[in-house]
Amino acid sequence: MQPDAFVLEQAPGYLIRRAHQISVAIFAEQAILFDATPMQFAVLSVLRDAPGVDQITLAQRAAFDAATLGSVVGRLLAKGWVHRQPAERDRRRKLLWLTPQGEQAQGSIAARMPDVNARVLGGLDAAECQQLTALLAKLVAHHARALPD
Repeated sequence: MQPDAFVLEQAPGYLIRRAHQISVAIFAEQAILFDATPMQFAVLSVLRDAPGVDQITLAQRAAFDAATLGSVVGRLLAKGWVHRQPAERDRRRKLLWLTPQGEQAQGSIAARMPDVNARVLGGLDAAECQQLTALLAKLVAHHARALPD
């Protein structure tokens, strides 16, 4: 092999994609009991922390595009986990809250997250887990600043 040859298995994008696939698969094993996806859990978690947020803000906080968020919210509404109503001052803005069932689902899934995280980070020691998490947060923060709104 040439010294400067591209090695797919060492490419950051490839490794991030594979890590994401692993993470989603492990999450799915736990969340299947609740019929929830990682995207639905992210929305539930944002709404737990910011009840009554509008859909545009929710999309930004959950890092979803508006079209994706709309379909996720639609499924959560159908499950009875989210309540939506128009804002009083601007009826075009849709505000969202967790229902009691949504709060219960979010809490039940969140309770499984330490196990999910431990399995995702399996093979790393405690210092490596902290280092990887810090580096991923730094990478995401860098690109969040670099991307246009």
